[in-house]
Amino acid sequence: MSAQLHITPRVTIPDFLVGEVQSKLAYVDESIVRAHVASTGDRITLDLREQAEDPKRSELEEKVQRVVTSMVQGAFKPKVQILENYLDRPVPSSADPNPELLARGEMFQEAAGIFTVGPLVTRLISFFERQFIALADSFGAAPYRFPTLIPAKSLERVGYFRAFPHSLSFVTHLREDLDAIDNFAQHAACDEHGLNTPVDSFAKIQALLSPAVCYHLYFALADKPLPGGKLAATAVGNCFRYESVNLASLERLWNFTMREVIFVGPKDFVLQNRETGRERMRGFFEEIGLAYRVESANDPFFIGEFKKQAAFQSAFQLKFEIRAALPFKQSTLAVGSYNYHQDFFGRSLNITLPDGSPAHTGCIAFGLERMAFAFLSQYGLDAANWPDAARKFVA
Repeated sequence: MSAQLHITPRVTIPDFLVGEVQSKLAYVDESIVRAHVASTGDRITLDLREQAEDPKRSELEEKVQRVVTSMVQGAFKPKVQILENYLDRPVPSSADPNPELLARGEMFQEAAGIFTVGPLVTRLISFFERQFIALADSFGAAPYRFPTLIPAKSLERVGYFRAFPHSLSFVTHLREDLDAIDNFAQHAACDEHGLNTPVDSFAKIQALLSPAVCYHLYFALADKPLPGGKLAATAVGNCFRYESVNLASLERLWNFTMREVIFVGPKDFVLQNRETGRERMRGFFEEIGLAYRVESANDPFFIGEFKKQAAFQSAFQLKFEIRAALPFKQSTLAVGSYNYHQDFFGRSLNITLPDGSPAHTGCIAFGLERMAFAFLSQYGLDAANWPDAARKFVA
């Protein structure tokens, strides 16, 4: 049984920040198994791996207070803009799909945030993939394949280390040193906490696991004029965002798959295509009877960047999330997003238009595992209850 630590924040957490603060508390300390913020914002409960005594309790409380103060002081409630709202669409299931997914071997957990999915879920993902590829084709988007690894120097160039340090996944290898390699081969072993081997056995980090698909395209276009002045592209790829104890089922994975349709060019070109893509997807979601809402949102910035960056995204309506209903828990899950980055990547990476100005960028992104999970949450695993298009595809 884990121990608990109850903390009264010095600053009451407003309701619109409760979820954000709670998610960030997972990164406060390795001893935290789960963090919960009361809906009233005046009480925080930490579930710990073991009983903590002073000075550890004081250290934990100080860290928590630091997070709360940083995120809450000076924050204001953003105005949420709702572009579509079909959350009240009737759906046939309100049962948690997780037990049945596990029992049927359609979901197998290898480790925290690392899941294998079975044939039914794989076919369902392929069904959604086909729709997203059709969306890309409607724009004449050029197909690309991107690597799973991404250079550290590239992410540094676009400020990713400052904005999202908590979600990074690093890649290294053993040093080119005979003694280090031999020692690893002879003595490397894993325990409940992971691989035990001297840190100095590893080479300096030059690459990370890619956190997004579109970044690779922007890096490929860097430091030169954009051919033709505008580009529509598409790709699917593995993405990696570490979310600590927040990792749970197919809702939140460390390793997930994302399909993106990406636009690079003048501002009007990017914004018009983002809006056209949303209208086209609305027709598909209506066809399958998905219960969802499209609303303004912000990216999960790190604590120090959160207020400034979230306010900026909100003010300029840069991100809209597709939030599908999860009836079994009376909540929603972000399964995709419509994004506009202004000329950030154009300026940061020197991607220029014919007139010499920086290019604007945007993308439409879908999390494939999340899309399938939300669908199963609304329709269950019995394909007889599914909409015709989905049922015929997996039959």
